[in-house]
Amino acid sequence: MLAGKLAVVFGGSGFIGRNVVRELAARGWRVRAAVRRPHLAQFLRPMGAVGQVQLSQVNIRYRASIAEALKGADAVVNLVGILANEGQQKFDAVQARGALNIAEMAMKEGITNVVHVSSIGADPDSVSDYARTKAEGEAAFRELIPSSTILRPSIVFGPKDSFFNKFANMARFAPVLPLIGGGKTRFQPIYVDDVADAVCVALGDDKHNGRTYELGGPGIYTFKELLQMTLRVIGRKRMLAPIPFFVANMMGTLGDFISFLPFVKAPITADQVKLLKQDNVAGISGEENIGVIEDLGIAPKTIEAILPTYLVRFRKYGQFSPETV
Repeated sequence: MLAGKLAVVFGGSGFIGRNVVRELAARGWRVRAAVRRPHLAQFLRPMGAVGQVQLSQVNIRYRASIAEALKGADAVVNLVGILANEGQQKFDAVQARGALNIAEMAMKEGITNVVHVSSIGADPDSVSDYARTKAEGEAAFRELIPSSTILRPSIVFGPKDSFFNKFANMARFAPVLPLIGGGKTRFQPIYVDDVADAVCVALGDDKHNGRTYELGGPGIYTFKELLQMTLRVIGRKRMLAPIPFFVANMMGTLGDFISFLPFVKAPITADQVKLLKQDNVAGISGEENIGVIEDLGIAPKTIEAILPTYLVRFRKYGQFSPETV
């Protein structure tokens, strides 16, 4: 029985986190969302019954705040991750040492029911700081809490995602969309609700302890195909311009420079360009005994069924555009 059990969700107010909090509450868990800014995460409280969802102020770079959040917990979910360095939030500090801090504090509390969400492509030898630190975070949980379940999703889509929303919004104003590396990189997009379901299944059944699962949807698409699909859904015609990697590298270097400026968000960074040089699909690691989302009893939803439900706002007349009729 899950009734009354407490799960601490680190990164509970993020894109994946809010969906995980909702699903855990729906399945009877008490949820403590560990977030940096609780005053901006009040929207999580109504996702459960009165008092079922709590908020806890935590910065995973500070172990004392982690220890406070873990008091009385039965399970831990770590969802904290970043796509680019920003201020004090660096890849090494968040995805490597931050994960290590959570694993050490959870071990001290005697918590063995743990799900750590990483990413397809996590590799300790990667030239990408994102992929390397993701692998270091995995290693920390495997070493300190061997029963941890590791989930590696491909690109995650859904309302508030940072991929399809980004390019759909760009298409509203820009006549051209960039195809980094010619748009040949392959992805296996996974719906955010399916990732949340995977977290809940892994927490609810001991048979998944110590396993690693790579989470991908039912279809594999190139970067170019995903942009073409986005344009079809929002009913806009835009030119897709191939950008060779050597040009993208210069764009990424410039992005790294302007990211130091206040209130400026770089469109792409050098590290993100490195990631785009490798496919992001289940099975690329070549590791043995790696599961897939179907092994968790989940049939992933197709991207074609979900994209129109939240990209409609980028059509010329929104929900009243002819495409919706």
